[in-house]
Amino acid sequence: MAFRLAYLMLARVLSWLTLLARTDAVKDVEILLLRHEVAVLRRHHPRPRLTWVDRALLSALSRLLPVDLRRLRLVSPRTLLRWHAQLVA
Repeated sequence: MAFRLAYLMLARVLSWLTLLARTDAVKDVEILLLRHEVAVLRRHHPRPRLTWVDRALLSALSRLLPVDLRRLRLVSPRTLLRWHAQLVA
């Protein structure tokens, strides 16, 4: 129990330290992206329906994030590629 608590505390402190290492621009982009994802999820659909404006905004903002943060978003890189292929076709 004590080992688990120590591990969780260490993990939390390390996550705070990684936040300090990020630039303000990356933090602002992540906040904008999260706010837009929340707005999409609040539309009360069982599966969120994204308009082309949503897709464009999520695509543009996710390109500004570091690679490790892109993996955790509502829109995956594979989804972005599929949207781009549909747009070109």
